[in-house]
Amino acid sequence: MLPDCWIKIHRSRHTYRVSEPLMPWIYAIARHTRLDAYRKQRRLESREVLVASVPEDLRQMLPEAPREQDDFDRLISSLPETQREVLVMLKVSGMSLEEVAKATSSTIGAVKQKAHRAYETLRARWKGSRKCKIICATPPRT
Repeated sequence: MLPDCWIKIHRSRHTYRVSEPLMPWIYAIARHTRLDAYRKQRRLESREVLVASVPEDLRQMLPEAPREQDDFDRLISSLPETQREVLVMLKVSGMSLEEVAKATSSTIGAVKQKAHRAYETLRARWKGSRKCKIICATPPRT
């Protein structure tokens, strides 16, 4: 929802009156964005039927979920929320450092630091798991 709000603010920037306060204008747009999302969710819920489990016939027709996405989600799930948020914005969404800094209300330096710490943590975990696989895969000497 947050990216939608920023996009709507950007698209409606021409409606802002310089003589008026900025924050009420932004809050109004954010409120309407939230209401739109709520209404959309309610519409979807009214049309969907929840079932306890997926029928077997339907399960066979569904494509397999991408394993890489599951691995990526599992890998970054242990990162602190701020580092994970910055990493996803930079690498998955393709946002620039400036855009991420504005979206997170922080400085470019802070974004760089969070990203660097996330990279270091992920690199250390990857090397650790790789060493384990190499050691575990090596047959014992006799």
